[in-house]
Amino acid sequence: MKITEQAVEQLALLSRLDLTAEDQTAHTKSINVILDYLDLLNKLDTSNVEPAAHVLPLKNVFREDRLQPSLAKELALANAPEEEAGAFKVPRIF
Repeated sequence: MKITEQAVEQLALLSRLDLTAEDQTAHTKSINVILDYLDLLNKLDTSNVEPAAHVLPLKNVFREDRLQPSLAKELALANAPEEEAGAFKVPRIF
């Protein structure tokens, strides 16, 4: 499948791109190189290849949850600009 300069011009118009004639020619050549490569890939026999969502197997990389002591409330609120009822006081957002 080949793309023409007119198709690139139409695509540029739809994309609201202002391409010069040189740009249109360059993009036409680039897109055709990509399409030629895709044609090459489409010729490969993939009948024995199992479909996969990911190239590498996925695994959970998170650590296990473990109970551990937390920061004391007074120490956590020590540098707070404002505090109310043992919590950070922030501006109201609506």
